[in-house]
Amino acid sequence: MADLLSLENINVYYGNIHAIKNVSFHVQEGEIVTLIGANGAGKSTTLATIAGLMRSRTGSIVFGGENISRLPASQMIRRGLSLVPEGRRIFQQMSVEENLDMGAFTLDRSEVAAHEERVYSLFPRLKERRRQVAGTLSGGEQQMLAMGRAMMSAPRLLMLDEPSMGLAPILVEQIFGIIRELHESGVTILLVEQNAQAALSVANRAYVMETGRVVMEGPGEELLHSEKVRQAYLGEG
Repeated sequence: MADLLSLENINVYYGNIHAIKNVSFHVQEGEIVTLIGANGAGKSTTLATIAGLMRSRTGSIVFGGENISRLPASQMIRRGLSLVPEGRRIFQQMSVEENLDMGAFTLDRSEVAAHEERVYSLFPRLKERRRQVAGTLSGGEQQMLAMGRAMMSAPRLLMLDEPSMGLAPILVEQIFGIIRELHESGVTILLVEQNAQAALSVANRAYVMETGRVVMEGPGEELLHSEKVRQAYLGEG
């Protein structure tokens, strides 16, 4: 299976702080790959760098065979790369439908309705709430809307940054059920998640990050049962 995304020797700084240190990894077409690690490990910064919101001083980011390391963030969606940011960042004063339309800005108007129907089939709750002001939705519904908005552009790669953050356990289960559905429908997913148990349970492969470095990698199932991972990230041992 071909790599859809590959990072080689990425180094990112916040001023003098070396946040991402020689990070390399890849995502194959059709996979769910997760980055796990403690707060401050560099997971979200890695996603931001792929999305063009941060710049690496070295190395390359290749997506779909094209080096996108120097492309502006505004070009990424047109390349088929979509990010659901940490904290959801929906348009609070707009309706659900208007939020989805904002995710469709790269589409021809004739395509929007079909993409919207696909999102509603994945998230029936959004269809029920389509006229509702987004800021009045529950936390779980807002996360669904953020994911639905990203799906409007029919991305080749969907990047999810902490989708379970702040959600009750029953909603976390629901969100990860949706992630599985998206994957089964053919979407390639790069997932950043502090809930290591949930992330490793859905991932084909995983990378463990510590203080800006990748320190371990392997199949999701294998890392889920790794004693080191269980002690460090699953609160066991």
